[in-house]
Amino acid sequence: MHKGGVSTAGDASGLAVAVHDPTAWLENGDHLTREEFERRYQAMPRQKKAELVEGIVYTASPLRYRHHARPHSQIMTWLGYYAAALPAVEVADNATLRLDATNEVQPDALMRIDERAGGQSRMTEDDYLAGPPELIVEVASSSASYDRHQKMRVYCRNGVAEYVLWQVEDQRLDWFFLTDGRYLSLDADQNGTLKSQVFPGLWLNVSSLLEMEMQDVLATAATGLKTPEHNAFKDQLAARL
Repeated sequence: MHKGGVSTAGDASGLAVAVHDPTAWLENGDHLTREEFERRYQAMPRQKKAELVEGIVYTASPLRYRHHARPHSQIMTWLGYYAAALPAVEVADNATLRLDATNEVQPDALMRIDERAGGQSRMTEDDYLAGPPELIVEVASSSASYDRHQKMRVYCRNGVAEYVLWQVEDQRLDWFFLTDGRYLSLDADQNGTLKSQVFPGLWLNVSSLLEMEMQDVLATAATGLKTPEHNAFKDQLAARL
């Protein structure tokens, strides 16, 4: 019998003996197709997070509180606040995302427009996401992370319209938008606010987020929701459904 990468077989006494099957494991650095990656991932229910980036397996380390878990929760709060005010806009946390034959990732956060309202990504029959969402956010320790290099190239090539990268140890947040097949850096306005090119009214007070001052982050977000462009976007989405 096979279960989670371990086969059981009877010995001479009739007792079950565990026989490890290394072909069912996921290891950092494995070179796999997306289909083989999924097969092994599904056979390892205790594996919390693994990604396939350019055909190479990356497994996650335990998450630190100040350098990942708390910043991640702040991002989810900010995105959720925005999405709650709109029809057909959805936020997901660590959702499996199928991008192409050699890339299956789990972004820390993503925000998408429902495909019925013209969004780029779609739900598959087996309840996964396929195709590029409009916005992805990754929380990384530093600029050395693969979020800054390999994954950023994958997101750009696959058409993710906006990519936000929070490099916590560096106290830095970059927001990129896709134009002519490449990412350009979004500039903040005179108040230090970044404003989405894809989601009208999605505003981010960067300095407050870096300092974990969520009251100020949400105050800026609330101002964005009051703009004429946000109201027009809301009407457009409702008309598409």
